[in-house]
Amino acid sequence: MKQYTKSDLITLLNAQGNDYEALMKDALDVKKSEIGNVIYLRGLIEYSNICRKNCFYCGVRKDNKSNTLYQLTDDEVYQCADLAMKLGYGSLAIQSGERNDRKFTDKIAELVYNIKKRSNGTLGITLSCGEQTQDVYKQWFEAGAHRYLLRIETSTKALYYKIHPQDAIHCFETRLASLETLLSLGYQVGTGVMIGLPFQTVEHLADDLLFFKRLNVAMVGMGPFIPHQETPLWQYHTQIPDVETRMQLTLKMIATLRLLMPKINIVAATANQTLYEDGREQAVLAGANIIMPNLTPNKYREQYLIYPDKACVGDKPMQCSFCLMGRMKSINHRIVYNQWGDSKAFTEQESIIH
Repeated sequence: MKQYTKSDLITLLNAQGNDYEALMKDALDVKKSEIGNVIYLRGLIEYSNICRKNCFYCGVRKDNKSNTLYQLTDDEVYQCADLAMKLGYGSLAIQSGERNDRKFTDKIAELVYNIKKRSNGTLGITLSCGEQTQDVYKQWFEAGAHRYLLRIETSTKALYYKIHPQDAIHCFETRLASLETLLSLGYQVGTGVMIGLPFQTVEHLADDLLFFKRLNVAMVGMGPFIPHQETPLWQYHTQIPDVETRMQLTLKMIATLRLLMPKINIVAATANQTLYEDGREQAVLAGANIIMPNLTPNKYREQYLIYPDKACVGDKPMQCSFCLMGRMKSINHRIVYNQWGDSKAFTEQESIIH
């Protein structure tokens, strides 16, 4: 496998014209060789928009008083899980605003345990519920979660504090330590970044790619930054790259990451489709292999807008399932049903260890 330097990565991220087309082709070829032209699904449950954090970019930040706060009932969560099984998704991803109160952490453990029991262990479960203590992560792992997504958003500390408050609740070192803890407990760990942030450079993005490689993560979810009017970063919305530039840079990040880490799972984020109608297809053709169709009851989706104008907010899950099947078929990819779709990088590493 080629060893990429930071300079190599910067060159790829700056690719234009024929070099850009060659990068896209190489990434797709690597994905097909290592993983195949297949897509795995994670049925997304946006469990709650209640958050203790005030990240400067996020629409569900604590101080955004325009949000109507919600939390799904247990029955609503189990109905989503049942629907995932009915649609053959194979895996769930439970996402929420960041909380660490005992009532919340125990509830997540209860929901995970009951979903595993309800599905006879057939549903894989990814959690994305923020920074927690080692004991909580362990509790959730023992309840049945086996993947965890904790996005770093940027691996550059100085930039991190331009998009987060600089206080104990938004500590860069705590974020890093949480990722290390998750890895130590045996989770398949995912992280990711936003692309096209104010103050962000191509050098920052190259460092992000090297960060993913250094941590040896199993999954990466990243997408274009979309400014939200109810957040502090909105004041810089005229200073960020235009839509086409952000989208192309996102695709170059996906493609370059596929070359750098050929066997990991890479998400084709909904944010791509928010910018371009075929944005998820473009991401898949750049090297992504995971899609997260939304199972959240429609009445809550307008309250979980991390960024505005989110694609597919009004779609019904059955409609979304048929739509995805057709979209993937149109680009010569097929959806794999009733499988967890674990990271090949992780499973091969586990088999070596054992």
